[in-house]
Amino acid sequence: MEFLLPIAHVSAATGVSIHVLLTHKHVRSSIGWIALSWLSPFIGSSIYLAFGINRVVRRALKSGLGPCICDPEGMTRAQNILDSDLPEAIIAIGRAGDAISGVALSRGNEMELLCNGDEAYPAMLREIERARHSIALASYIFALDDIGARFVDALIRARGRGVDVKVLLDGIGSGYFRSAVVERLREGGVEVEQFLHEWAPWAMTYINLRNHKKLLITDGRTGFTGGMNIFDENIHDSREGTKVKDVHARIRGPVVAQLLQTFARDWEFTSNQTLEGEAWWPRLAGKGGAAMRGISSGPDESVGQIEALFATAVEQARKRIRIVTPYFLPEDRLFEVLRRAAMRGVDVEILVPEKSNQFYFDWAMMAHLATFSLDGIKTYLMPAPFDHSKLFSVDGHWSSIGSANWDARSMRLNFEFQVECFDRGICASIDGLIDEKKSGSRLLDQDVLARRPLPVKLRDAGTRLFLPYL
Repeated sequence: MEFLLPIAHVSAATGVSIHVLLTHKHVRSSIGWIALSWLSPFIGSSIYLAFGINRVVRRALKSGLGPCICDPEGMTRAQNILDSDLPEAIIAIGRAGDAISGVALSRGNEMELLCNGDEAYPAMLREIERARHSIALASYIFALDDIGARFVDALIRARGRGVDVKVLLDGIGSGYFRSAVVERLREGGVEVEQFLHEWAPWAMTYINLRNHKKLLITDGRTGFTGGMNIFDENIHDSREGTKVKDVHARIRGPVVAQLLQTFARDWEFTSNQTLEGEAWWPRLAGKGGAAMRGISSGPDESVGQIEALFATAVEQARKRIRIVTPYFLPEDRLFEVLRRAAMRGVDVEILVPEKSNQFYFDWAMMAHLATFSLDGIKTYLMPAPFDHSKLFSVDGHWSSIGSANWDARSMRLNFEFQVECFDRGICASIDGLIDEKKSGSRLLDQDVLARRPLPVKLRDAGTRLFLPYL
């Protein structure tokens, strides 16, 4: 009997080691899991079984109606779509996007940037009221406050006039134990699902995986995406001002089908229902001159796609890189490409909030910035109110807007969605917003980081250890 426990431990640790070697891509994490399984009998193997295995397996869409996911061998290549007068480095970003995503660039799109809830919410509500066939809405946070109630009522009215309405909320962000929005929508006859919302103990491993996308698509023709959740804090209040600043985009043109495709995949994964028919997938005509592409990323077969796109855009930059993000905690490899860009003379600007909505993010970010040399990288601290915007532009020709933050969670654990744009006009609009944000910000000096008291440095560095999960 005394030999049974050692034999069981060796068997469990061997099983973990084999699984890690066959399925994990990153050397450091692989070493950590194998070491934990051998050095912590049974406990290490149990932890790996609970948290180390990616169980999110996505089913392919059955309908085949959404034109977003294309055969990489048969799709029209970026170099055949993009204007030949674009710089070769920008066209190279497009070619890399082909390979990274397997999603085709589409021409004939237009985008309008909407600042804060004061501009975005009325536009979104108008499109919901105008919808005649279908509405797809996905949000990480959807609160039942004043603005949330207006959205709920508009969705219920749409369902009442015969519109097919689907609402997908994150299982954590919009209320794990109870969601008043879910209850109200279901009472009003609206189909609503919560992404990876599991109560069973064996399913609790999903609790760290979140659907962070923000999407609204009406009649398959008009789409909204960006960083904006649905709650009152995005609206200007006469007494308190705006608590959270953000940017959303209204998009029209063929790329809207790619917004709907990422929603449809998540909807099918959650509900086992496929979105079919012309009510969801109408034939889309061109609305503008911009070439765009929607790229999804998450802890499934698409893991790392947005990170790879961001890294490629940084590597191809020749003049200027501009980033606005609420949380700047990229893993080392992404930070290094930014440093190398600055070293070759690219003007690199990063704008982050002076104080975010999570104090521990601020601690970790200060430690993270102190770890790397900021030589050549201009980091600006945006004053209150908290700025949740997610903007990225390169060389005045390429830009991106979506839900992803520059942190390990967005790149590895969250389900995210970005739209990349090859258009000077859109890039100029994004650069204009960045200029506004920069005008009221202050430059972070490396000496300020160095002069932090030792207890503060230790606190910040300790918090940074949780970087992959913040």
